[in-house]
Amino acid sequence: MNVNRKVLTLDEFTIQQVRQIPNATGELSTLLRDIGLASKRINVEVNKAGLVDILGDAGSINVQGEDVKKLDIYANDQFTGVLQHGISCAGIASEELDDYIAFDDTESKNSKYVCLFDPLDGSGNIDVNVSIGTIFGVYRRVTPLGTIASKEDFLQKGTQQVAAGYIIYGSSTMLVYATRRGVNGFTLDPSIGEFTLSNANIKCPPSGKIYSVNHGNFFQYNEGVKSYIDICQRKNKNTGGPYTQRYIGSMVADVHRNLVKGGIFMYPGTIDKPKGKLRLLYECNPFAFIIEVAGGKATDGHQRILDIQPTELHQRTPMFIGSKDMMGELEKEMGNS
Repeated sequence: MNVNRKVLTLDEFTIQQVRQIPNATGELSTLLRDIGLASKRINVEVNKAGLVDILGDAGSINVQGEDVKKLDIYANDQFTGVLQHGISCAGIASEELDDYIAFDDTESKNSKYVCLFDPLDGSGNIDVNVSIGTIFGVYRRVTPLGTIASKEDFLQKGTQQVAAGYIIYGSSTMLVYATRRGVNGFTLDPSIGEFTLSNANIKCPPSGKIYSVNHGNFFQYNEGVKSYIDICQRKNKNTGGPYTQRYIGSMVADVHRNLVKGGIFMYPGTIDKPKGKLRLLYECNPFAFIIEVAGGKATDGHQRILDIQPTELHQRTPMFIGSKDMMGELEKEMGNS
């Protein structure tokens, strides 16, 4: 049997990257491998969700005040367990947990990184078989090695991320992650059970034809957002509109599509919820990091997402993210409102 050596697995790719960085220890690549392992376990359960008793509500409410789905709990347990039993993570924070968890074994206390994640984004779509995903951000801890991680390790600006990524469980399962060296995508090959490099050096097109927003809240948005949506819907010689509206309601799926094809995703604050719904640490910071490395932009409508100083683990923020030129159009309208 001929082996195609042009195909790189996630492990092979990260090892190659480590070799190019002087004094690299390989700890980050090990952490990414652990994340890949957890996501493969989750993928198995997502794919057989209709056959076993993991669909539907778990009967509890998470810290966000939302119904917890059974698969949410499973995904959170998988990520927590894999990262705790690895040797490259000092602690974790999750959308599903009230507080962060600092691992207190010797190996973990000597680890350089902490990981923050949304174990199953878009889980409200589980029961209707819509693409869902996992989002994660990795930070170098600020507390001394050898000590137990503390809250300040988790409340860092998004600019301090050393890596961020997401896994989308769809028609195929993809793991996309970014470091400052670039954004790369890996598709899970079920025949060998490995993520293989499929989308190298991903760049977000500077413009696109897709805008993603919940039109049901239109009259709850501020005038700048409503003005930009109006531009998206009209034929305009400057923007090339009208644009096509696509809104899945699963952030991973919406932002992944716009990253690849070009577009803009908006989750503004509303009159009822001026801070929006999305979590800064678990959803916005990772995606902002990925999109910026790929050449796009991400703001809260007034400032760069990655520059926001978190003050709490479950902080929320409005989110506008996507192609650079479309973000420029939005910022012009927001500035005029």
